Amino acid sequence: MIELKDIDKTFQNIHAVDHVTASIHEGLIFGLIGSNGAGKSTLLRMIAGIIRPDSGELTVDGEPVYENPAIKSQICFLSDAPYYFQNADIRMMEDYYMMTYPAFDQKQFHSLIEKFGLDPKRKISSFSKGMKKQLSVLLGLCSGTKYLLCDETFDGLDPVVRQAVKSLFAAEILNRDFTPVISSHNLRELEDICDSVGLLHHGKILLTQDLDQIKCGICKLQCVVPDPHREQALIQSLHILKMERSGALLTLTVRGGREEALKLAQAQDPLFAEVLPLTLEEIFISETEVAGYDIKDLLY
Repeated sequence: MIELKDIDKTFQNIHAVDHVTASIHEGLIFGLIGSNGAGKSTLLRMIAGIIRPDSGELTVDGEPVYENPAIKSQICFLSDAPYYFQNADIRMMEDYYMMTYPAFDQKQFHSLIEKFGLDPKRKISSFSKGMKKQLSVLLGLCSGTKYLLCDETFDGLDPVVRQAVKSLFAAEILNRDFTPVISSHNLRELEDICDSVGLLHHGKILLTQDLDQIKCGICKLQCVVPDPHREQALIQSLHILKMERSGALLTLTVRGGREEALKLAQAQDPLFAEVLPLTLEEIFISETEVAGYDIKDLLY
């Protein structure tokens, strides 16, 4: 398990990670989401032991990571911009990963390279952005590490390859002790694959929870309540994160269960009332708006 307790990191005058406390459990796919500059990459690099936190405690399987080769050998970090040696081909990078990660699965790697149609003799510098990302993911997946930290893993991958990568992650979890941590702006992709997510904003963690629990704790209520006094009573009875009006139709993003929200709406004798589930993207927008990150501030 990865545990972060009051982790803090500042670069000159930039407070990249602001006293973050969270736990990432084994055998689950954890999604790390957040606004631009929220500190996602910095957090992943600290988990990987690449940079040291200024304060707080960060452990992997109960051990500190920084300057701990034994623990770091169980962690593979994939940057959002994969680095390859100059003039390297796939075989050269394969040799490097085999030296770095003792459990590297060479047989699996050869099989996946063939299935993905990557030429092992071709210079990687001639690959497209998507092909470089494919190779990075395959190297990380075959490294045999317990933890795979992926920064913007799906960026640049076409839909077919994205689906294949998600299937590979699921298969690895079933077959061995494997925990991927995925940072991405593509919330639709994370919603399909992640068991739990953490939401960062301006270096602070806004929430970290199982995805199903998050969806059960926030919903969208649409209703038409003709009586303005009853409508106001409904508004006051709900924990509202966002409110929109289109004519008589009131759309409320509320914190709480779907059944409770509908029950409160029906108590006010509405002409119409229904509760809709929110997508991860809608949840992200709602939670960050509460934290002061509003699209209206960017546009007007």
